[in-house]
Amino acid sequence: MSLTEISAGVRAAELAAGRVAGSVTLIAVSKVQPLDRVVAVLEAGHRVFGENYVQEAAGKWPDLRARFGAVAVHMIGPLQTNKAKVAVELFDAIHTVDRPSLAEKLARLAQERGRCPDLFVQVNTGEEPQKAGVLPADVDGFLATCAGMDLPVRGLMCIPPEGEDGAPHFEALAGMAARNGLSGLSMGMSSDYAAAIAAGATHVRVGSAIFGARDYAARS
Repeated sequence: MSLTEISAGVRAAELAAGRVAGSVTLIAVSKVQPLDRVVAVLEAGHRVFGENYVQEAAGKWPDLRARFGAVAVHMIGPLQTNKAKVAVELFDAIHTVDRPSLAEKLARLAQERGRCPDLFVQVNTGEEPQKAGVLPADVDGFLATCAGMDLPVRGLMCIPPEGEDGAPHFEALAGMAARNGLSGLSMGMSSDYAAAIAAGATHVRVGSAIFGARDYAARS
């Protein structure tokens, strides 16, 4: 597939779901992608990207922003607390706030800087022990804690269990967001973004379908 095809698919899913055209942000996930592929997508006019690794993003995006102007870069991978300071300087949004220690660190940094990236709380909707994220039963309390620290939480994020139908997870996340007065929903990837959009996604994260398969061996 290509950026053009994925963008058209997102617009079609918006239409099918009765959503306003352009209400869904397509995040092109550029982690572990060769620079020439990222540049090609930038040259095609796309301006919202997602990264999983702070160090990789720090080595890539300052130069690309200088070259291409305003580009929004979202952190969509696990964020170590000791890398939060670099992350808040680099990213426009962080989708993986998943524990009190990280929230506290981000709050301190926000107070020091006077500003903070938009934040999404990651929810472990499948309650998978190996996966990061706040458990569904703890979401309301965690959001209250974040609000008490004046953190700019814009929405929730989830990654459904691999191999499962994502729709019930998307619908559950939408319910959690609604009851907490949050409008942002970061959910849906290459294989299930249409279902996510039908459930109310505001951000979908698509990588290899836009850029091509990743070569992790080249990164190591």
